[in-house]
Amino acid sequence: MKVPTTFGQYVPIESPVHSLDAKVKLGLVAAFTVALFMVDGFPGLGALGAATVAAVAISRVPWRIAVRGVKTVLVILLFTLIVHALRFDAATVALVRIGPVSIDSGGLRTGLFFVTRIVLLVVGTSLLTLTTTPVQLTDAIERLLRPLERFGFPAGDVAMMLTIALRFIPTTAAEAEKIVVAQTARGARFREGGLLARARAYVPVLVPLFVNLFRRAEDLATAMEARCYRGGVGRTRLHPAVMGAGDWAVLCCASVGLIALGVLL
Repeated sequence: MKVPTTFGQYVPIESPVHSLDAKVKLGLVAAFTVALFMVDGFPGLGALGAATVAAVAISRVPWRIAVRGVKTVLVILLFTLIVHALRFDAATVALVRIGPVSIDSGGLRTGLFFVTRIVLLVVGTSLLTLTTTPVQLTDAIERLLRPLERFGFPAGDVAMMLTIALRFIPTTAAEAEKIVVAQTARGARFREGGLLARARAYVPVLVPLFVNLFRRAEDLATAMEARCYRGGVGRTRLHPAVMGAGDWAVLCCASVGLIALGVLL
């Protein structure tokens, strides 16, 4: 059975976003995140949402893959909306009231604002791993951290650990999805009963999931040792990443534009 691509996995497609230097994409993600937390109204979110839609369209990543990460934070989105929408003040002009609890327009608007911000953050940042290979991402992080090596900071090792951690997220999601499908075929019911019953139903998923993760980590360590990996000292690269004029232009223009949106809107 074919397991669908999970969020965060690299999508091998020819596009202008894929061809950008990984350091440029890291800088754009940082600028996008800063701008996203600077805006304080829906006009700003709308502008950043339009930028996100344009980035996904230019990257040519299928939308079903680009927005798949939102599914993993649905509980957080629902919790955020409820926390901001609910009111316990009897004097509140409520849209809906159930006993002492009510929902007013101001709280609902605030909840929708933060939910939209989280969705844009997930979709926008996931483009980094969707359009960048692990090797490119590791090299970019290592180069950005390299100035700290003069102070004894292990830039190469930290870059490798961060990249492995990022890549284990989609791997873990895919592994969990396969186990859930297998357990469902064996009669498990994950959507029946109360909250406690549903939590207990996931125990047969968590145990094999962690066993597989530890086995995968051990296999990865063995493979790295077999290839004589000893950290970033003295390593060479088959294809050194060099930022060209186009990369610098995209980084400067897009970063300035994103920060301007955050300041003005």
